Formats: sequence, structure tokens, C-alpha cells
Amino acid sequence: MIAFTYLLILFFTVIICFIASFDKRLQFNHYFGAFIKASILVAIPFIGWDIWFTEKGVWWFNKSYTLNIIIAGLPLEEWLFFIFIPFSCVFTYFSIDKFFKLKWLIGFNNLITFITIIVCSVIALLHYDKIYTLVTAIITIITLIFLHFIVRIDWISKASLVFTILMLGFLPVDGILTGTGLESPIVNYNPADFLGIRILTIPIEDAVYGYSQFLLNLYFFKLFSKK
Repeated sequence: MIAFTYLLILFFTVIICFIASFDKRLQFNHYFGAFIKASILVAIPFIGWDIWFTEKGVWWFNKSYTLNIIIAGLPLEEWLFFIFIPFSCVFTYFSIDKFFKLKWLIGFNNLITFITIIVCSVIALLHYDKIYTLVTAIITIITLIFLHFIVRIDWISKASLVFTILMLGFLPVDGILTGTGLESPIVNYNPADFLGIRILTIPIEDAVYGYSQFLLNLYFFKLFSKK
């Protein structure tokens, strides 16, 4: 087992996007400040969730794959996760939005929002005893209600398309974290706390969790960029 496996995964996830940020056609480096503010703001509740779930044994980390630097019960790499992964996601959205005209997707905002809220509500009601499933569903519902009905953003469908594209990177990254290609997973889950539906080795809840986190990072990034 390589002690810095988790760190390597984060490094290779972010390095190409970071270098491309300085491309003159993109100049995403001008938005680093806005991104840092947004990612820290969104990370606060998600890290709190992470600490809580780790304490309850909903998930836990294999220290053999980490530097074993523990902060508030989480390995250092898990803290970095909330900066590095959102960076790659927001950068990808920024790049696609810059070069492709996707305004036609606005017409799908209502459809995506209502279907997602209904599906998450049904799952939460049926599986209220599975804490990871329940909390993920509730957070997703709250996120969409806030973005669609309160602040009334018009890019949910566009962000959803980009997130679908991001799944191509999500599968190998989260796949390795959850055990694909390794002797044992870096992140382990209590079978009693989630649906048990996996994409390869990835709990389906991880994808929904990532979707909510992506939408919130994007919202605050856009907000701070304007300022």
C-alpha cells in the first residue's frame, strides 16, 4: 500500500486543470480568489457533515493510503478534497461555458429540478433509516429549492449537463477511493447506512452528494466573480 495514494489521486485530478487555468484563452487564474472564497464557504457544512459521519462510523478511512495527518478525525487529504475536486469541476464548467453556447438548455431547468426533488423525496421517505441516503437526499432537495425557487438561477440544466460530463472523471477518481484497483478501499462505508447500489465500487449516494456540492460551489463562485 502506498501511503500517499489519496494525495496522488487529488494531485492528478487537479494538476491539468490548474495548468490550463493560465491559458490566455481562459484566464481562469483571474478567478482564483472567487473560487477560494466559494470553495471554503461550501466546504464548511460539508466538512462538518464529513466529521459527523466519520464519528458515527457511517464511513471511515484506511490510513494505510494516507499521510496519516489527522485533523478533527479526518485525514489531511479529505480536507484537501473539498478544494481540489471542486476546482476541477468549476474549471470544467467555466471552460465549457466559455466556448459553447448552451442557453437552449434553460428550458429544461424546471424539468430537472422537479424530477430530482421528487425522486429524492421518495427515496428519503422510503429509506429514512439509512442515514447517508437520507441526508444526501435532504441536502439535494434543499440545494435545488434554494437555487431554483429562492435565488432563481437559470443554469441548473447547464450545470447538470456539465456534471454528466464530469462523471467521466468522477468514476475513476471516486472508483479508486472506494476500492477499484486497490487491495482495499481508501474510503469504507457501513452497509447499513446506504442503499447498497454501487456504480462499480461507488455508492450511488456519492454521485448525488457530488452533484449538490458542485451546484453550490458553482453558485457562490459565480456570485463572488461578479463582485
